[in-house]
Amino acid sequence: MAASPTSSVPIGNWKRRHLLGLEKLDREEIELILDHAAEFKTLQATRSKLSHLNGIVVANLFFEPSTRTKTSFSLAAKRLSADTVDFTASGSSLSKGETFIDTALTIESMGVDLMVVRHSSPGAPELLSRHLKSGVLNAGDGTHEHPTQGLLDIFTMREKLGSLEGKTVTLVGDIKHSRVARSNIWGLQKLGAKVIVCGPPTLIPVEIEQLGVTVAHRFDDVLAESDVINLLRVQFERQRGAFFPSIAEYAHLFGMNKKRLQKSKEDVLILAPGPINRGVEITPDVADGKHSQILHQVTNGLFVRMACLHLLAQTQERKSVIQ
Repeated sequence: MAASPTSSVPIGNWKRRHLLGLEKLDREEIELILDHAAEFKTLQATRSKLSHLNGIVVANLFFEPSTRTKTSFSLAAKRLSADTVDFTASGSSLSKGETFIDTALTIESMGVDLMVVRHSSPGAPELLSRHLKSGVLNAGDGTHEHPTQGLLDIFTMREKLGSLEGKTVTLVGDIKHSRVARSNIWGLQKLGAKVIVCGPPTLIPVEIEQLGVTVAHRFDDVLAESDVINLLRVQFERQRGAFFPSIAEYAHLFGMNKKRLQKSKEDVLILAPGPINRGVEITPDVADGKHSQILHQVTNGLFVRMACLHLLAQTQERKSVIQ
């Protein structure tokens, strides 16, 4: 695929060297990323390779399994003509006793400009940002945040709804263990949306209302007011103990199905960050139906990650940057 000349994509007033979460971003910064992603989506209509990151090296450091996020970041970097290095923990020097930080420093010393990091421990990308000269982009850290997933969810909503000011977005499911939920909460509220979190009491943190959200424990009670329903995967791999009696009961009380879709707004958007558990969070007919934005989210994730990589790359040689 031949590279096209670098097109003019304004980066605005972006000054951050790292993207660790949406909590510390203001509305203008979030909108800048979304607008930047929209520009790349327009430029990529022909799927021609762009040269925005020519000469930049991006390392994907994934200490947790990933399909969508890792592939999306890798493809985003390559679409912008960056060189990529893919790292997985299995079979690495970590098994020989090398520390997490030393591993990252070793990879950085090979001429890496940007590090995309996924780790099971909350705060791991922030820790790396204190030790590396490279820009660090959080690709998901434990139960803390997953900023690019939050951004691509919001991008998809904004693309369909226009402004999110005054819209109601309901996050359903395993709020307690979901880094996606936290990034959505921070980002959506800064863009003026009302956020409802819905799930069994055992899967909703008791302090969550301090973030400004509304809590609901009956899914059917919030269907009629929701402009968007984002169905979060039950995080079985992060749970320690039983949080609900059975998968069948969870699906009965909190699964999105045809009956609940009929009770929802006529133009409701159905999102799910994936991977989805068909028949648990969502039935196949809804997942594949006209209200579903699931595959659009995957597509939009590419442009959001292109935007994030490009913005961070611009700050690597600047002197006036903030963390």
